Amino acid sequence: MKMHAYVAGVGMTPFGKHPQRSLKGLAGEAIVAALEDAGLQLNDIDVAYMGNAAGGVVQGQEMISGQVALRELGLGRVPVINVENACATSSTAFQQASAMVSSGVYEVALVCGFEKLFHEDKARSFAAFDGAVDTENPDGMSGALEALAKRAGVEVDAENAGQTRSVFMDIYSLMAQSHMNNYGTTQAQFAAVTAKNALHGSLNPKAQFRQKLSVEEVLAAREIVYPLTLPMCSPIGDGAAALVIVSERLAKRLHTPRVRVRASALVSGWDDSTEVGAYAAQRAYEAAGIGPTELDLVELHDASAPSEILAYEYLGLCDKGEGGAWVEQGFTTLGGRLPVNTSGGLLRKGHPIGASGAGQIVELTQQLRGRAGARQVEGARTALAHNGGGMIDLDAAATVVSILTLEN
Repeated sequence: MKMHAYVAGVGMTPFGKHPQRSLKGLAGEAIVAALEDAGLQLNDIDVAYMGNAAGGVVQGQEMISGQVALRELGLGRVPVINVENACATSSTAFQQASAMVSSGVYEVALVCGFEKLFHEDKARSFAAFDGAVDTENPDGMSGALEALAKRAGVEVDAENAGQTRSVFMDIYSLMAQSHMNNYGTTQAQFAAVTAKNALHGSLNPKAQFRQKLSVEEVLAAREIVYPLTLPMCSPIGDGAAALVIVSERLAKRLHTPRVRVRASALVSGWDDSTEVGAYAAQRAYEAAGIGPTELDLVELHDASAPSEILAYEYLGLCDKGEGGAWVEQGFTTLGGRLPVNTSGGLLRKGHPIGASGAGQIVELTQQLRGRAGARQVEGARTALAHNGGGMIDLDAAATVVSILTLEN
């Protein structure tokens, strides 16, 4: 008989700027909240998958960040797996924990994504992203930018790329311009993504930014690199999110709604015509035995506003070229056909790299339980999370797509 894994508890700190908080302190807050939510204790944990991507660069904490955080809480001896996989870090931790629980190796697995990206030296924060490429290939990033620029029919801003802003903003800029050229997508449609996510974020007490923004306000904001204005770019942030994953046997004994991990696909990019996001989604849909039309809501990797529109298309939510119209017509807003990023997404909830993926699962779990408050998607029973990270050549280095369902 096939076994399944369930999300029994979730916990999350507010995402934002926490200069007085320690990295392990943020992790501890989220973990304690997740255990309390599940009705379990520290000594119930069989294994911990601890996701941190930038601690080595920003705080100088390398190699044993998970053990350090758990020891602070008073937990030792259990196996700790430290996970680093670019922006897909804690999504990867979630996928691995779910797989091990489903296979019967562990009954209770802790997942925690935790990160501090703010630093008085902004170069350190940028360096956390600069390492998410093939740094041993001197032409890797410059070559990718040139290829993307050629596709978009523009010139690379070599003077400012990676200097006055994260190099990934230049990548998103070039991808956006290609989409504009190919499908007639407009800058206003990209701005509509941010305006939508700002509306959702205004309803989320854990979001980094909670003010509403109109399309006009997004367009009028300071330009980072065309067509991206500042609110179209995900901010750096600090924060932590934790999940308690349990076996089916234990889930039946607990007093929490049963949120089942229907599928979780972890894939790496490769040099072929299939986008890594599309490939991961295909794997997840096949494993779950459903298609995109059966989803009730989605949390996806909107590292920039154009990224969300591109993701609509490769996740199969709409056809190629229709993403701009989808957001413009309100299909992905609360109350629309398929609400996307009800948390506010990375754009407004924030993007503390290692915590972002687990934060998505927190949002979806609360939605499926009917506990999302003012941003609740009525009747939600099936949800998808998409999280990608890093870049090699012209695609993401790692992507995770997970599907959750509420069981009776």
